[in-house]
Formats: sequence, structure tokens, C-alpha cells
Amino acid sequence: HKDGGREGVKRPAPHKDGGRGREEPEAHSGSSAGLGQRENAQGGAGPGMKLGRAALGLLLLAPLAVRAVEPISLGLALAGVLTGYIYPRLYCLFTECCGQKRSLSREALRKDLDGKLFGQHLAKKVILNAVSGFISNPKPKKPLTLSLHGWTGTGKNFVSKIIAENIYEGGLNSDYVHLFVATLHFPHASNITLYKDQLQLWIRGNVSACARSVFIFDEMDKMHAGLIDAIKPFLDYYDHLDGVSYQKAIFIFLSNAGAERITDVALDFWRSGKQREEIKLKDMEAALSVSAFNNKNSGFWHSSLIDRNLIDYFVPFLPLEYKHLKMCIRVEMQSRGFEIDEDIVTKVADEMTFFPKEERVFSDKGCKTVFTKLDYYYDD
Repeated sequence: HKDGGREGVKRPAPHKDGGRGREEPEAHSGSSAGLGQRENAQGGAGPGMKLGRAALGLLLLAPLAVRAVEPISLGLALAGVLTGYIYPRLYCLFTECCGQKRSLSREALRKDLDGKLFGQHLAKKVILNAVSGFISNPKPKKPLTLSLHGWTGTGKNFVSKIIAENIYEGGLNSDYVHLFVATLHFPHASNITLYKDQLQLWIRGNVSACARSVFIFDEMDKMHAGLIDAIKPFLDYYDHLDGVSYQKAIFIFLSNAGAERITDVALDFWRSGKQREEIKLKDMEAALSVSAFNNKNSGFWHSSLIDRNLIDYFVPFLPLEYKHLKMCIRVEMQSRGFEIDEDIVTKVADEMTFFPKEERVFSDKGCKTVFTKLDYYYDD
């Protein structure tokens, strides 16, 4: 799926042996996942690195002692220094390492949001400030927890993809970014106890391997009620749980719950002649949390994550208008290497359906089917 960043969806699985290589558990089996070995919070080489630096310092500061050492012994000592000091850096030149992107660029994230996400002034502002502020904080008190709400095709999945790409080069394909899809990974209500155990093991194992792990939970509105509460301890204000710190991890939830409330607010502004950019986060954030909490068809129904205020931001994604669809179409044309043809842009946009029935203001599928409709006009 090109829209919503569904490309390269991986089955979540725990890292083993410090995160080098992952094995997937049997689907819905009772086997538990192994826990990964912990690395330091920055994803560096750990004690070996520190030992290498110390040894190098001793060699540099004691030239007379070095000369007195037999050539073979000296060679072994230098080999140990080089292995501890240089090898981790060389290794990370050829493969992805935890925390490899040491600092997130706020401007790069802003550029991606401005150039790829349309009609979502609220989401842009919240995501930019929340993510960049969290990454730049060396000692956060808790993991960053974002809950994205809105109709399908409004950009929730796409934003999670942008966030992943700005933290790790591999984006959604990174070994440190984990996507859970409710209907794929947790399909049977009868297995909820097993799912809770597996979910805790998966998260613990991956955070043990990389403190800066990113977890994305899609289709929260289809998740079995009570399941997500299994991760509540990981989102709370704990320095460590059984020797593992979760404070640098990021959790992102995607849901359609509350979309009706978002549409009502957007429609009221439109009918009163106000610009959608005048909508403030305070106009709907509280209503979103209440809507998700009281929705029996939502994975957040009566969830302790909401009750304990462990979700940092409820981010509304507004329904898209006709002009926003055209923006999506133009960007897709450019991504395929085509020159922008405004006649085709208009034809594709006119084929979309809109609601409410009388006013026809908002696209009922957002930009989700724009990409497949373009295939009709560029079919070889």
C-alpha cells in the first residue's frame, strides 16, 4: 500500500543477541519470544568501547612502557584497542545501528511535513514540536506517546512513516521501528491473554536491544478492548522496569475513533465561513480522548492509558477538501517522474466522492485511492 506508509510491513518480533538479526515467532502460537540483550541508551558499543579508549590513552601516555613490551604482546594490545574503538564505527558504516542518527533535524522534519502532508495544520504543529522536542531531550521522564485520530486517507499512516524516516534511515524497514496491525497480529479475541504476554515480551526485547525503539499500533479502533493495557507499565513514569528503561522509546497509535467529532468541528467552521486553519487543538483534543475512552468498538475503551493520562497528545487529522486532493495528486505525479498535467489532476480529483451529501465538502476516502486512480491515466 503506498498511502499511509504501509510498504514493507514487518511482523513484529523481538531482537535477539543484542538486536543482531531477528526471528519471527510462529503466528499466534503459545511460544514466548526471547529477550534481547541490553545496549546502552545511545546505542553505542558499551563497555568494550570504554575499555578501548582507556587502553589507547595508556599507550599514548606511556611510550616507554610501550617500547618495553614484546612486539607480539604489543600487537595484540593494539588489536584489542582497534577492535573496541574502531570496529563499532566501521560496522555502523555498512549496516544500521541503534541511535545511528544521533540528532533529529527539526528543519528536515518540518520540510517533510510541509511537502508531503496536506490540510493538517494541527497535526503538523503537534508532530513537529512533540517529536523534535522529545528527541532533543537527553533525559525524558517517560516515552513519547502519540495517538493519531481521523478518517482513513487523511495522513495518519503517512505521518508515522515520516517520523520513522526522520529518526532512522531505514524508516519503517528499520530494525528499530516496529509496526503492529490489529487485524493481522491480534485477530482472535479468544487469544487476548496470549497476545498480552507476547506484546510485553516483544516490547521488552526490542527496547532492551535499542532504547530508541519506535512502536506503531495501527487499527486501534479494531483492537480488542483491554489488550493495549498490557503495555501500560512501559508508558508510565518509571526510570527502570526490571533493569530496562523505556523512557526514550516512542509509541504511536493510529485510530479512526473520534473521526466523527473531528468532522463535526471542521464542518461547523466551514458552515460559519471560517478557515479550517482557525481550528485550534483545544477545540477537539479533550473531546477526542473522551470519544476514544467511551467507544466500545475502540481498543482504547476504558483504557488505563487514557485514564492515567499516559498519552501525551491526541492529534486530530481533519477531513480533506477538494484542493487537498489535488495537492496529493501532484505530489504522486512528481514521485513517479511525470510532469504535472493539470488536466489529469482535475480529472482524478473529480472522480472522487465527497460528503455530506448536500454540501460535498470533504473527501470520504481522503487521498487513499488517488494513487490507484492515476494508474488509469498512465497505464502503459
